[in-house]
Amino acid sequence: MKKLLTFVSIFLIYSSSSFADQGVSNNEIMLGMHTDISGPVSSFGKYSVEGAKMRIDEINETGGINGRSLKLVAEDHQYQVPRAVQAANKLINKDKIFLMLASLGTPMNNAVFQLQEQKNIPNLFPLSSARSMAEPFHKLKFGALSTYYDQIRSGVKWAVEVKKKNKICVLYQDNDFGQETYDGVVDQLEEMNMPLHEKTTNKPTDTDLTAQITKLKNADCEAVAVGTIVKDTILAYTKARQMGWDALFFGQVASFHPVIASQPDGVTDGFYTFAQFDTPSRENCDEWVCNWIDKYEGIYGNSPNIGSAYGYMYADITAKAIEIAGGNLTVDSFTRGLESIDNYEMPFGESTLSWGPDKHLGSSDAYLFVVEGGRFVRADSMKYEY
Repeated sequence: MKKLLTFVSIFLIYSSSSFADQGVSNNEIMLGMHTDISGPVSSFGKYSVEGAKMRIDEINETGGINGRSLKLVAEDHQYQVPRAVQAANKLINKDKIFLMLASLGTPMNNAVFQLQEQKNIPNLFPLSSARSMAEPFHKLKFGALSTYYDQIRSGVKWAVEVKKKNKICVLYQDNDFGQETYDGVVDQLEEMNMPLHEKTTNKPTDTDLTAQITKLKNADCEAVAVGTIVKDTILAYTKARQMGWDALFFGQVASFHPVIASQPDGVTDGFYTFAQFDTPSRENCDEWVCNWIDKYEGIYGNSPNIGSAYGYMYADITAKAIEIAGGNLTVDSFTRGLESIDNYEMPFGESTLSWGPDKHLGSSDAYLFVVEGGRFVRADSMKYEY
C-alpha cells in the first residue's frame, strides 16, 4: 500500500505539472514581447518596452500580484517578419512565456499568432491597430484601441464631406499593415459611390519616396490617405511640400508620433492623422501625468512618447486581469478576468476601455489631430467612431 501511495503521489505531481499553463510558477509570471528596438519603428517599440517595464517594476516593488512577481522578456525583431518569428519561438519555447504583450507590427503579429495558438499563448494589445489583431474573434486575441481600417474610413469621409475633396488617393506600405489603409479607403469610397483616383506603395525601408509622390502629384490627387508609419510619413509629406504640392494628407494612429510633428522648420505642419489619445507632454499634462513624466525621465534619462504610454497602460491592464484571475492563474482564468474589465479609464486619454466574452476590442473611439507649430493638436472636438 505504501508503494502504491508513493506511485499515486508521483503521478499526481507529474500530471499536474504537465497540464499546468506555462510561464506561471509559484513566485513568477513570464511575459514576452517581440518588437522593434533598433530598427525603423524603434521610436514606438523601444519606448513601449520602457513603459511596460516601468509599470511592471512598480507592481513588483509593491509585492507583485497574488504572491507572484512579473518578468518581461523583450526581443528585438527590427520590424522584420523572419526576426519576429525567431523571437517568438525563443519567447514561447525557451523562455516559456505565459502571454505575449504589446508586440509591434501587423505582419509580425500575423506571422506569429499561429504558433501562439498552438501553445495557448494569449496575444494582448499588440502595437498594431489592424483588424486581424482582434478579428475574427478568437479566445486568445485581445485588442485595445480603434482600428486603422475604421480610422482611415473616417478620414476619407471627413476629407470628402468636410474638406470637399473629390480625387482621393492612397499611399501605403506594401505589407499587411499598409493593406489595412488601402482596404479602408477603397471600401469607404465604394460606400460613397466614388472611385479611387490613384494609388502607390512603398517599402518600410525606403529612404526616398520621390517616385511615389511624383506619381500622385501628376495624377492631380486632392487628398492622400497614407498607410505609413514614422519615417515614411515624414519622407512622403516633406517631399510633397518640397515640390510645392499642397494636397491634403491624412493618416491613422501609426503615423501619430511626436517625431513626425517636431521636424525642423515646420515642414510637417498641416499633416492630419487619427489617434486615440494625445502624447503625454508637459504642455498638456494633469498632475498625475506630469508626475509620471518626471518618474519616467528619472528612470530612463529620456522623455516618454506615445509608445511609452502604450507600454505602461497595456502592462497595467494585464496586471489587473492577472489580479482578477486570482491565485489559480491559468490562461482560462486570465482571459475571464480580462473579459470582466469594464470602463477602464485610460490614464493618458479620455476614452474608456471595456472587454467581454464576445468583445475583445477595448474601444472604437478615435480623434483627429493636426501638426501645428511642432506638435500634434486636436483638429476638432469630434469623437470619430465607425
